[in-house]
Amino acid sequence: MNPTADESAFTVLPIGGERVLLCAAAGAPIADARAATDLIGEASFAGATVLALPVARLDVSFFRLASGLAGEIAQKAVNYRLRLAVIGDIRAHLRRSAPLRDWVRECGEGRAVMFVDDLDALARILSRE
Repeated sequence: MNPTADESAFTVLPIGGERVLLCAAAGAPIADARAATDLIGEASFAGATVLALPVARLDVSFFRLASGLAGEIAQKAVNYRLRLAVIGDIRAHLRRSAPLRDWVRECGEGRAVMFVDDLDALARILSRE
């Protein structure tokens, strides 16, 4: 990790044969491409293959697809050969947005972006592969 990062802000976990960089739930919201790039750098430095972001850390604009934030974060992760896991309950966001529901459903058909309720659900997915 870079020397200015708070080391407690991340945890690297071995899950299902993958190295998962779990971002702490507490901290500044991930609200722009710069924050996403910093996280991806941390994941790469840690040798992670999966970047896990708690819903609590994602700015509300992530869940408004028109903002472009979700797509930008997902694309950056894929470009750096990382899988992205969004961890937590997003039901309220899904109720408000048909495009988000469609995107989450499409993501469920692939491997690059995952939406899961908790780390146990992520472990089940990663262990199956």
